[in-house]
Amino acid sequence: MEYFKDDLKWKRKAKQSLRILVVGAGIGGLAVAIGLKQSGHDVIILEQVPHIAEVGAGIQMAPNAARILGRFGLLGKVMEKANVLEKNSLRRYANNEELGTAPLMPEIGQKYHAPLSVIHRGDLQAILLEAARAENIEMHLGSRVVEADSSFEARVKLQSGEWFEGDVIIAADGIKSDLRRQIAKAHGIEDHSQPTGDAAYRILIPKEKLEHDPEALELLNTNAGMRWMGPEGHIMAYPIKNNKVYNMVLLHPQKEGAPNEESWTNRGDKKEMLDFYSNWNDLVKNLLTYVPEGDVMEWTLNTHRPLPAWIENKVALIGDACHPMLPYVAQGAANAIEDAGTLTMCFSITSDVSLALEVYQHVRKTRGEAIQHSAATTRKALHLPDGPEQQKRDEAIRNSNKGGHNPDLWADTEWQQFMWGTDVMKDTLENWEAYKGKVEGHHLTPLNATIYT
Repeated sequence: MEYFKDDLKWKRKAKQSLRILVVGAGIGGLAVAIGLKQSGHDVIILEQVPHIAEVGAGIQMAPNAARILGRFGLLGKVMEKANVLEKNSLRRYANNEELGTAPLMPEIGQKYHAPLSVIHRGDLQAILLEAARAENIEMHLGSRVVEADSSFEARVKLQSGEWFEGDVIIAADGIKSDLRRQIAKAHGIEDHSQPTGDAAYRILIPKEKLEHDPEALELLNTNAGMRWMGPEGHIMAYPIKNNKVYNMVLLHPQKEGAPNEESWTNRGDKKEMLDFYSNWNDLVKNLLTYVPEGDVMEWTLNTHRPLPAWIENKVALIGDACHPMLPYVAQGAANAIEDAGTLTMCFSITSDVSLALEVYQHVRKTRGEAIQHSAATTRKALHLPDGPEQQKRDEAIRNSNKGGHNPDLWADTEWQQFMWGTDVMKDTLENWEAYKGKVEGHHLTPLNATIYT
């Protein structure tokens, strides 16, 4: 497969098969279920919705996630549905001036040995769902988990009152996770989401709406990201579904009195959207006129304070349940897949549940929360009002192509290396004995650590 080169050598099959309950069938839940099943574990998915439907819009499939899906045998199907972006264009909101570009493919694929692409979230979830069914993973839909065992043994209770038992619980139940709240409470914390003050319109413009507009059609047919930055908001846009749909995410201030509940399915108001972007450039305003009435979705952006722990006894949190990501560095799905890859590796190496979960947390928590924090930092840089700070930012973006720091961390080469260059599965495998020593209190040096092969 082009750009995917993998030199990881690992013993795929687990030493002992465990019964693992995965709560949630989103991107992270399906990915971890597939990885663990392929490693020989007995996996059961408990999903609260009665039917898994295509929801959401475009998301980025970054190299740090693509290499893991490659190891799970799924990258080929993903790339059939994905668009491979060649660059990201960073622009001023008012006059459409290009301040700089961030080269993407093929350079990124050659550098990190895995491709960077964009895909509709529903397409990715459908690929993962098909793979889970092909692996004969037991799946219970309409089964909402409301609590774990009070001592966090591997037992969970459904809303119906039924209990499921296993050897491990992996909570992939999203930003509204009941198990996250239960773990937080065990640490004396009342967990709740915090509004960022931002909301996002997510819109999809079908090709047929653009066919008589040469400028708009050129955007749809060009595999490039467009990132317009303005006061209190920004827009990220790119083609998806093999250039049949133009995907736009429009960040703006949350309106006063709007509900704080985060949802992919809340309806937005087209007139309000057009009003906010009325002083942006003509290309943006023209694109927004093509949005079908009733197809504007508005998503309130909330975050959570980091938890003191992602694990409690035999229960582990993954994805948005432990590190909900704001969209500014496009790492939400990728980091959930990193969680899946790390847990797959841990439970391939050991059947000791406590050890596996402790190493998982050691590998992922600091890194995941650093990326989570970088999204908030990038938000501030993208939404500056016109003035001296904005002018300084724009000049830094212009100079970034000469090797300087880019305040848009998604386009900054040093931060890209941290986000995309890290291979959590390889890191876990090659440093297993050192990590094992750390979590057990024996701080081995690399020279004293034996590498598991």
